[in-house]
Amino acid sequence: MLYCRVPPTTTSEKSEIPLRSRIFADLTPLRTSPDYRRLWCGNTISWMGQQMTALAVSLQVYAITHSTFAVGLVGLCSLVPLVVFGLYGGAIADTVDRRKLGLYSALGATAMSLALAAAALAGYHRVWLLYTVVACQAVCFAMNSPARTSMIPRLLPTEQLPAANALNSLTSNLGLMGGPMLGGVIVGLWGYQTAYLIDVVAFSGSLYAMWRLPSMRPDQGEGPRRRASVLDGLRFLATRPNLRMTFFSDMAAMVLAQPRALFPAVAVLWFGGDAKTVGLLVAAPAVGAVLGGLFSGWLGGIRRHGLAILIAVAAWGAAIACFGLSRQLWLGLFFLAVAGCADTVSMVFRSTMLQAATPDAMRGRLQGVFIVVVAGGPRLGDFLAGSAADLTSPATAVIGGGLACILVVTALGLGRRAFARYDARDPQP
Repeated sequence: MLYCRVPPTTTSEKSEIPLRSRIFADLTPLRTSPDYRRLWCGNTISWMGQQMTALAVSLQVYAITHSTFAVGLVGLCSLVPLVVFGLYGGAIADTVDRRKLGLYSALGATAMSLALAAAALAGYHRVWLLYTVVACQAVCFAMNSPARTSMIPRLLPTEQLPAANALNSLTSNLGLMGGPMLGGVIVGLWGYQTAYLIDVVAFSGSLYAMWRLPSMRPDQGEGPRRRASVLDGLRFLATRPNLRMTFFSDMAAMVLAQPRALFPAVAVLWFGGDAKTVGLLVAAPAVGAVLGGLFSGWLGGIRRHGLAILIAVAAWGAAIACFGLSRQLWLGLFFLAVAGCADTVSMVFRSTMLQAATPDAMRGRLQGVFIVVVAGGPRLGDFLAGSAADLTSPATAVIGGGLACILVVTALGLGRRAFARYDARDPQP
């Protein structure tokens, strides 16, 4: 065993916990598990470097082509490998030593950043090379993420998973906020090659953390070890209603109520703004998500994870609908921040349910499905919102999307009442 199970906290023990520990992010996983602490710190550093590189690549593509279409293709080069290899990365994570898979895929991503730096230093500026490297980086991420995420339940007791997932969400959102800002400053001062080289150095934290982990072979029971199948993972998911509901609820939010594609239009039409206003609109959900992670200590006391997911997704839809009604910038930013905070709460409990209610032999494959949903859902939502706005108006698309999200998640909850009764003390898939 890699951890000692901690008995559930009693009411009298809860009263002795300092108030700040029940409000701010719970750091217990970082204190109790050196392996998880190294993994979290290494991932935080490397994720910041990856976001710096993502911005630097976009800037370099535009500097070469002066085409926004060419910059948009960077996202496509990343999305397709994530969707295609996400499922297979999860299947591989359920077959081999997850530590080795995480280590080798992190080495591959490091090599890709080194290739970008070498090309920039040599003055070899070719768009095809940038597209190829971005696609290879996405493949490495699709292999690394299921392995890394499915290891967390082996490093921590079940009751610490919500706190760990809140810390992981903090890493993700801080990287999305801070990485591009740092990347822009570094590229402006010292060039693309410096951003890429910093990314190479940043990967050392992740590599060290993976190297220090014990062997993490998936637990496949007493029977003969066999290769994990993607289809077996999908069949397993098809027969586990609570786990399916975590994906359906997320799709209701990300597909039906995703206003991101409309930000350039609403910045001008509603707020009389410009590109800076668009930047504020894009940043607001991330700010809310970071605040949700910082003030996540209270999440550890919630046992009805399914009900919490339904409420959080409905809150996302309500906040997006209210954003569609707002015509003052500060009010619109407030509602977007509320939506981002609700998304963090939903993500924490969805991830915890996937980790706690899934057998270890299936965790990699379900994390692969998670990658596909997270990568593909918002893009599908962008398309739906843009199409609806063209057919009606941006306001109708945003408000209608938020209300549709509330209606769908309510219908899901009524159709699967056992999901709302899901108890973290007895995780049932």
